[in-house]
Amino acid sequence: MVDKIKELWKKYEEIIVYLIVGGMTTVFSWFWMFFVNIVIFGNPLYPTKKQSLILSVVNWTAGVIFAYPTNRKFVFKSKNPNILQEAGKFVASRVSTLILEIVARQVLVLLGSNVYVQTIITAVLVIIGNYIFSKL
Repeated sequence: MVDKIKELWKKYEEIIVYLIVGGMTTVFSWFWMFFVNIVIFGNPLYPTKKQSLILSVVNWTAGVIFAYPTNRKFVFKSKNPNILQEAGKFVASRVSTLILEIVARQVLVLLGSNVYVQTIITAVLVIIGNYIFSKL
């Protein structure tokens, strides 16, 4: 049984660790996004398009700040000595999912969804996109 667990861990380690780090990144970025929503915007359940845009940017920025070093060390175990180049590629790949999040959130605003529904739906889309781009 222990050998089977070790075999599964070895086979799926990167995905498991990615999901753990991704969960931590999500908590960190959501903390800052909801902090802005509550403290700056007064906690609207239905943010305006402009507020949703700002929330997307805050969420993305906090996520990238947390995700790059944790993904580098724990998920992809990068040994690349050129950290600035690698970080630049990481940020560039995340810009595409920022655009995805902004577009999705704006559509969800138009559909009348609340901030919590917007956050969950965009998170799922962004996590999938980030994993794909991080692998590239």
